[in-house]
This record gives sequence, C-alpha cells and structure tokens, in this order.
Amino acid sequence: MAVSLRKLSLLTTMLGIAAVFYPGLAKADAVSDGVARATAVIDQYRKLPTFVAPGADFDIEATAKGKTMLSIPNTSANQFLKGIITREIAVGKEIGLKVQEWQNQGQPSQWVQGMDFAINNKISIVDLISGVNPAVVEPQMQAAKAAGVHVFASHFYDPSQPPDPLLAGNLPVSFYRQGWILGNWMIYKTGGHANAVIVKSDEVLPTAPLVQGIHDALAKNCPDCKISAEINVGITEWGTKIQPSVQSALLSHPKVNYVIPIYDSMSQFVVPAVRLSGKTGQVHIATSNGTPFVLDFIRNGDVEMDIGESLDWIARATIDGYMRELAGLPMPKEIGVPYYLFDASNVKTAGIPASANKGYGDDYVAGFKKVWEIK
Repeated sequence: MAVSLRKLSLLTTMLGIAAVFYPGLAKADAVSDGVARATAVIDQYRKLPTFVAPGADFDIEATAKGKTMLSIPNTSANQFLKGIITREIAVGKEIGLKVQEWQNQGQPSQWVQGMDFAINNKISIVDLISGVNPAVVEPQMQAAKAAGVHVFASHFYDPSQPPDPLLAGNLPVSFYRQGWILGNWMIYKTGGHANAVIVKSDEVLPTAPLVQGIHDALAKNCPDCKISAEINVGITEWGTKIQPSVQSALLSHPKVNYVIPIYDSMSQFVVPAVRLSGKTGQVHIATSNGTPFVLDFIRNGDVEMDIGESLDWIARATIDGYMRELAGLPMPKEIGVPYYLFDASNVKTAGIPASANKGYGDDYVAGFKKVWEIK
C-alpha cells in the first residue's frame, strides 16, 4: 500500500508540474470537457417528443360550448404567432370554440383596440399571445374582468418571471432553456470556439432570460467562446433594421461564425444579411421557435438549426390550459410543449414545404383527444 501511495504522490506531482509548464493541456481539457457537456445537452433534444397529460381528463366540448376567444399577437407579421393562431382556429372548430385573430401591426394602441373589441362584443377569452405585454393593457384588463372577460397570457413569460396579477391565468414557457440550448449548440458545432452575434428585441419581456441562457451556456461550457455583438431591434423595425445591422456587425467582427436571431421569424432578415456579407458557409444561423418557413430555410441550407416547438401542439396546449381554468380545474404551471431540434438530418420530416404540425409525431394529438374525452 505504501508503494502505491508513493506512486500516486509522484503522479500527482508530475501532473502539477505539467500544468505549470504546459498550461495549454489544462485549457484543452477544459475545452473538451465543455464540449462534452454541451453535446450531452444537445442529445437530449434530438429525441422525438412524447406527450405528457397536462392534467386530469375533462369534457372540453362541454366547457367550450358557446364560448369565443380572441387571440391578440404582438404583431400579425410574426409568422410563428400567425401559425399558432391558425392552429387555434382549427382546434377550436374541433371542440366547438370560436377563435379569431385581432389583426395588428405591433402598435400597443392596436392591442388596446383589440381589448376594447373583446369587451364590447362580450368575448369569453382574450389570448395575449407571445409578445403582448399585459402591463401595457392593464386598464383594459381591469375593464375586461369587470365585464366577465377572461384575459390569459400564453408563451410570453419565462417561469422565472411573475405574471401580471390581473391575468385570469398564465401559461409560461422556458425561454431561458431555449437560450441554454442555443449556446450549447454553438459550443457543440464549433468544438468550443464559437464567436457569435445575437439579434434580440429587449422590449419583449422574455428576451432577457433567453439571452441569459446563451451567456450562461458559454460561461459554463466554453472558455474560448465569445459574443462579439448583441443587436437590439424593436419588433416593428425588424424589416428595416435587422439586415443592415447584421451586415455591419459581420464586417466589424470578421471572426464571427454564428448569428443567433433569438426568435426565428427574424431569420428572414438575417439570411440575406449573411449572404450579402459574403459569409455564406462561414457564418451559421441557429435560432428557436420552429416556424415552418424557417424549417424550409434549413432544408435549403440557409439556416443550420431551429429549436422546434410544434405550433399545433402549442395551440392545443394553450386552449387546454384556458379551458381547464374555465372548468374550475388547475392550469398547468407551464405550457408543456417539448423542444425538438431540427437540422439538415431530420428537417424533411416536417414536410416539403414544412408544416406547423409535422415532424413531431402524432402522439400528442391522440393524447389531447383522450384527456379532452373526445371519442
């Protein structure tokens, strides 16, 4: 035993000397360990999602009977939200709930008009969906409550953020986790040498936790990774400011190898920016949401990866949560739609062209029908 201890002591001493005279070895180990951890994160989200019941079975058709719902997106130009609302309308027809969209161009005054419309027309439910900050329409929410209109928020808050107390209910989603996945994707793909430009919209409340997730992934798993620039663009300015801002950033930071538009509808302006900068093949795009036209970008080679969220699944989970509240049942603590990574290896499963309800399997459709007691 004494001999073994002496050998162990000698080995420890030799490793210590090596670390002093060859610091690159320790750094290489830190990089490879970080890449291994990042790879493990990515592997979790390559598995086809499975359905988990959001609560007890209930008769959703009885609850929905005679009810109406108005969905107000932050802007009707956002194709991710447009896709969700399209599916909400379709799912509503399945269960007897009349759903319509409040068309708008991203102006808070238009959200106010939508709320007033709901109150004046005795709409049962207002769905403030992903980007409409309830704080902006608090006077209207107070009037809605007095009028018996239930105002909900979906896909807007991160679970770490307290919802507006005037809401009848809230279905948050982990935006932080989306950022965590995006950060680890870059580490995984670059072998621990990511250099990124982030495109964001700080006016959208969950932007902060999402971007923090990216920073935390790099801080934990990538000593050599870097964020060269963060570009903040307001929602109504995406069409005019994202492209020139990204082009300028790529020219100013020639070593950048990733652009991260945190909401994938931004990609329609990032793709031409990369192309016009002459960076195709050098600068990659990774994003989140799973909007069908962005999945088509993957198939065409313009976007590398998108964190998919089935728009049909989101629509069903949203309506499920709201109907549970109206039925006097507990709402889920989160929207409960799992993430699934799309890249060139599996994007064709989403259809050609991509569809809002393909690529995720159909387990969830049967699952919701069961919990809704639909024969």
